[in-house]
Amino acid sequence: MTTSTTRPLHDQTILITGATDGLGRALAHRLAAEGATLILHGRNPAKGRQLLTDLRDRTGNDRLTFEHADFAHLDQIHSLADRLATRDRLDVLVNNAGIGVETAPQRSADGLELTFQVDYLATYMLSSLLTPLLARTADTGGGPARIVNVSSAGQAPLDFDNVLLEHHWDGVQAYCQAKLAQIMLTLDHAELLRDHGVTVNALHPASYMPTKIVTHLFTVQSTLDEGVTHTARLITDPALDNVTGTYFNRSRPARAHHQAYDTDARTRLREISRQLTGVPFPAAPLRAAENSRRRPGR
Repeated sequence: MTTSTTRPLHDQTILITGATDGLGRALAHRLAAEGATLILHGRNPAKGRQLLTDLRDRTGNDRLTFEHADFAHLDQIHSLADRLATRDRLDVLVNNAGIGVETAPQRSADGLELTFQVDYLATYMLSSLLTPLLARTADTGGGPARIVNVSSAGQAPLDFDNVLLEHHWDGVQAYCQAKLAQIMLTLDHAELLRDHGVTVNALHPASYMPTKIVTHLFTVQSTLDEGVTHTARLITDPALDNVTGTYFNRSRPARAHHQAYDTDARTRLREISRQLTGVPFPAAPLRAAENSRRRPGR
């Protein structure tokens, strides 16, 4: 990737999924206070409207919009991506939405294991469908675009004969394999976009923050501010302009579960993702100059 300079935050448009609660909400407050244009996603429109009111009242930032989509429905994820793809720019995609360790198996509206769909397939779909917009944003100047996947240190290998856990369902396995799948996607997507001005990284923001997906099962160990700080760093730090394909444990590069580095496993995961969602993994985007050369009559 060529060296470039990050645009000032007040000139960036940032999408945060899962922005109405927990880490996403706290991150939205920090970035709104710093002047970013924010697209805030959630599945509850009432909570979305309240979030916009709170942010405007506390930060004075009125460059805020809310987008509704329930990630338990593949068609709603696709519709969200279609709406966003019409925007002029997207500098940062923060794939934060997710559910935690469930105590009983649940299926999505599409009949898929819910944790895998919400925590991983939504990330796969949005990242794939918004790749052209992110690459176009980077190509028009002003610094790199970024994808930040909020994953976890809790990782478990995928059994490709039982990815949807139709046999021997376990809530911890469901959560941890979805988080590893996010990191596997991160590595593939980073490689695809390495020379196109878009970085793709994943992180474990902090352990057992006081969020609703944690407190019903686990003892809190970290503050929410710690997680926000580490996530915001991947969004804003100019020192990371050219860092891509990295998994961070808080602020430090770390080694993910070994399956993340198995290229055959990642190929199988991409194909399963395509089959389940109907969305192909993206091809390398064309730069503006290449597009102009390929237009008819040129």
